[in-house]
Amino acid sequence: MPSYFIIGGDGKQYGPISADDLRKWIAEGRVNAQTKAHVEGATEWQSLSSLPELKDVFHDSPLPPLPAGAAPAKTSGLAITSLVLGILGLFTCGITALFGLILGIVAMVKAKSPGRGAAGGSGIALAGVIVSAIFLLMIPIFIAMLLPALAAAREKAQEINCLNNEKQLAVALRMYADDHTNHFPPAAIWCDAVKTSLPLKSMFKCPAANPASQCDYAFNAKLGGMDENNVNPQTVMIFESDAGWNASGGPELMPSQGRHLRGRIFVIAFADGHVEAVTASRLSTLRWDP
Repeated sequence: MPSYFIIGGDGKQYGPISADDLRKWIAEGRVNAQTKAHVEGATEWQSLSSLPELKDVFHDSPLPPLPAGAAPAKTSGLAITSLVLGILGLFTCGITALFGLILGIVAMVKAKSPGRGAAGGSGIALAGVIVSAIFLLMIPIFIAMLLPALAAAREKAQEINCLNNEKQLAVALRMYADDHTNHFPPAAIWCDAVKTSLPLKSMFKCPAANPASQCDYAFNAKLGGMDENNVNPQTVMIFESDAGWNASGGPELMPSQGRHLRGRIFVIAFADGHVEAVTASRLSTLRWDP
């Protein structure tokens, strides 16, 4: 014997119920000829009066309230989960919104499907789909906002690495002077002279420079072989340069623009061992003569 599903006066779905129960409800006036129904397994809703097996039992009456004892369809847990995941997309850069969108679509399909197991909550599912879609569309915006910050952080990390490298080179040069009657190494071999004093050979390399070069720094040639005690502490000792291994000279060896902060910063180590990030406007004030 077929079972039936109906749409109550409150717009909600009830069932399945047997044909005998349905005829009883008709006799009690709890449903009428206009009540929407479908036979279990069917896909289309139609009025009870259009069902051939029920045409002879109707008397027109107002659309009734909920049938006594009938249970409304439960709100879909998928719909609720979809909305929650969509909202969480705000805090996860849209990652959870992808799952929220999928679950929301599934919940909407289930809510509209007739038959046993159909669930309510299509409105919540729709809200979950909309919210999730909004946050998914915002992912490119989040990325566009994040990329400049990541680039700035990367540049700052490279600058700090370069500062540390020149600090270690300055220390190595001063150690060489301590071991050679306070005299700095000859300018022409300064890399060879200090390489054994460095913890890592990579300290000759600036992370923002050409990775193929052996050394990304140069030595102030005017300090070559000089007594450390006769050198002004504020004299440039190590500076960034593309001239390569054992490069020595003056400001003419510096790159045309800085390697840091989008070309505005040059890293300089001084004769007293301290290191600074110097702006391009300050380069003309640096001391090169001991």
